[in-house]
Amino acid sequence: MTGEPVDWPTRDPVAHRVAATPQRTALIDIETGAAWSFRELDRRVDRAASGLVAATEQDDRARIGVLMDTRPAFATLFFAAMRIGATAVPLNVRETAGELASKVDRTDLTAIVCEADTEETALEIAADPAVVVRSVDDPTADRTEPLIPSERKGGPGPGSRFDLESESALEPQPESESRSVDPVALEREDTQLIMFTSGTSGEPKAVRLTVGNLVASATASAFRLGVDPSDRWLCCLPMYHMGGLAPVIRSVLYGTTVVIQREFGPESTARALAEHDATGVSLVPTMCKRLLDAGWEPTDALRFVLLGGAPASDDLLERCRDAGVPVSPTYGMTETASQIATATPAETAAHEGTVGQPLLFTDVSILEDGEPVAPGEPGDLVVSGPTVTPGYLDEEATAAAFGARGLHTGDIGYRDSDGRLWILNRRSDRIVTGGENVDPGEVVAALESHPRVDAAAVVGLADEEWGERVAALVVPDSEPNSSNGGSLEPRSLRAHCDDRLAGFKCPKTIAIADALPRTASGTVDRDAVRERLLENGTDVTESS
Repeated sequence: MTGEPVDWPTRDPVAHRVAATPQRTALIDIETGAAWSFRELDRRVDRAASGLVAATEQDDRARIGVLMDTRPAFATLFFAAMRIGATAVPLNVRETAGELASKVDRTDLTAIVCEADTEETALEIAADPAVVVRSVDDPTADRTEPLIPSERKGGPGPGSRFDLESESALEPQPESESRSVDPVALEREDTQLIMFTSGTSGEPKAVRLTVGNLVASATASAFRLGVDPSDRWLCCLPMYHMGGLAPVIRSVLYGTTVVIQREFGPESTARALAEHDATGVSLVPTMCKRLLDAGWEPTDALRFVLLGGAPASDDLLERCRDAGVPVSPTYGMTETASQIATATPAETAAHEGTVGQPLLFTDVSILEDGEPVAPGEPGDLVVSGPTVTPGYLDEEATAAAFGARGLHTGDIGYRDSDGRLWILNRRSDRIVTGGENVDPGEVVAALESHPRVDAAAVVGLADEEWGERVAALVVPDSEPNSSNGGSLEPRSLRAHCDDRLAGFKCPKTIAIADALPRTASGTVDRDAVRERLLENGTDVTESS
């Protein structure tokens, strides 16, 4: 046999998976109770693909915006876009029309697929008449068309349209039924996904992720977390973020089940984990804390809790260990299709604060002034490997982010002699006060060592004398008592830091808050932190 070697996958993963294990359960929808096999998922993907072909007029370089919340149709649309060779562009349903319009302009969308709740916004942001709007639900506006057109003569009527999520779509089909859309041939370097960074400070970047990036990420994660044929990964993070979409992509590649919960809730998510025998779940720290606060007790089936999106406090990790939660803190980025490094539960217990060793195939360099530093020394984290994006849509942003050793993450961290990583903070978050550099992560660690502090965020505020002043927004423990120090006051926090940090590193402005402001992906919203400190901060220049 002759010919050029071909990379896998050669077509969308659902098409591959249905040929290998069509009978396995692909997806469970908690809201409806529906369970789909890979054969049934393939049929839905085919129908959605036919709708996308019509919406994009068979443009083989189409970009399709997905303005939908977490639901099975979102997953179906992603694989349908892959099937026709189009690029999926998830859009955050919690953003304003103005914020979304900018992203539509930057990505040059061909079409937007929405749902009933986002139809009005979709029409508002599709200002260019060339951008068509399709709905997976019954559209109400004249300018919106259904993604799946009526299958009866005479127009729409009850049951006339193939619903991507209805029970009627589960009716058995003849084995001989052919697809209406042939899967296109995929290349490793094809841009499959354009996803925006969280944008906690500055304008979010549009990240290009290729077929190769997504497959490499799933492969590396499998080597770290393991895969069992009976795995069930609960997806309760928004699918328009990498943390919510990654479990869907990976489960199809692995041939395992993804359980979709359309909205997180402490009690409902704890119940879903138990009732569906979930073996894995992806959470941000605030979600994990809320589960524990609600009395969550993990079942024996749970193998891993992938905890990312934001740093997890030592207190939270200790609570997880006490509750028997198999927590795996992870460090990742949209630019790396999710994980860069992930700690095992054993590493988390033995090496406080680590996010673990880099995943297989991922190379991490730690540099100061462009040169590698010794173990234990902090520096810029630079990442390379097959999971790393080829770049942003903005060529200038790409040129600024990439160097000889790979992608400059913008994060500051260090590693030990065995390669375990600790993340301190963003390079852009570094505070320069009176000519001295202050890494916010070090100040956060000092604050969170206080027995009454649950969480903290540290930023720099403009200061006429020092250039910047160190400022902290602090969240107190929700259950104060006499043994942990009683009520929390800004000056007592300053005194606590005086014993642990050099004077120039100690906060000069402190505010107390019920919670840290965060983005939908769980990262601290630093601009919002600054606003709160400017409004409510207390001057604690002197601790006396």
